[in-house]
Amino acid sequence: MKSVLETVMNPSGVWLNGAVSQMFQLMAVVCLACVVLKAIQLYWRRQKLLKIFKSFPGPPTHWLYGHLQMLQQEDELYNTASWAQKYPHCHPVWLGSFLVFLWINHPEYAKAVYIGSDLTSSFALCSSIGQGLLILNGPKWFQHRRLLTPGFHYDILKPYVTVMADSVRVMLDKWEQLITQDNSVELFEHVSLMTLDSIMKSAFSYQSNRQTDRSVPDPEEAPPGLSGHPSEC
Repeated sequence: MKSVLETVMNPSGVWLNGAVSQMFQLMAVVCLACVVLKAIQLYWRRQKLLKIFKSFPGPPTHWLYGHLQMLQQEDELYNTASWAQKYPHCHPVWLGSFLVFLWINHPEYAKAVYIGSDLTSSFALCSSIGQGLLILNGPKWFQHRRLLTPGFHYDILKPYVTVMADSVRVMLDKWEQLITQDNSVELFEHVSLMTLDSIMKSAFSYQSNRQTDRSVPDPEEAPPGLSGHPSEC
């Protein structure tokens, strides 16, 4: 009886409560519609990706995780190696349900992809390699290529093949000695030293042997002005 009297005496409160309730209902409907629309978009995206990569056979994938579980296991290297052996040209790799890329194993497939002139600034490696021949196209690409071609002619590069092969051979000999010790090997340092030797021998005509001769002083021990730290005045 008291609530009825309050309703009769204060009708604006009833209208306000009804308006708030309708507003929340409208918001719920809008949110539900957005969720349904997003789900439909994801579904069509999934179907589109499946249709695009249907022509490329690949390892079995989970409908939700894709190949993430296989790539996060301890035998990740073994999985990728077995995939490359089973699919020698290329195969899709799914990172979840809606992100997929084509894993290229054959050099001819890689050549067809990387020599294309349609790479733009959105290329993933653009921030690392800069606006070079790989990214540029059009007149600017031809201009840069015209400037670099004489310095990288086949006849000029042929003598350096033996030099680089010798540096790689030294690195492989070191690896053969290290793997007999039944422990892990950090490859980055060895590859960096091999690259340094190759550059010093080919670009500067300096017979560097940094891979085996570690008596060369490090930058921390270099004289003032030659190290990476400014000298005191």
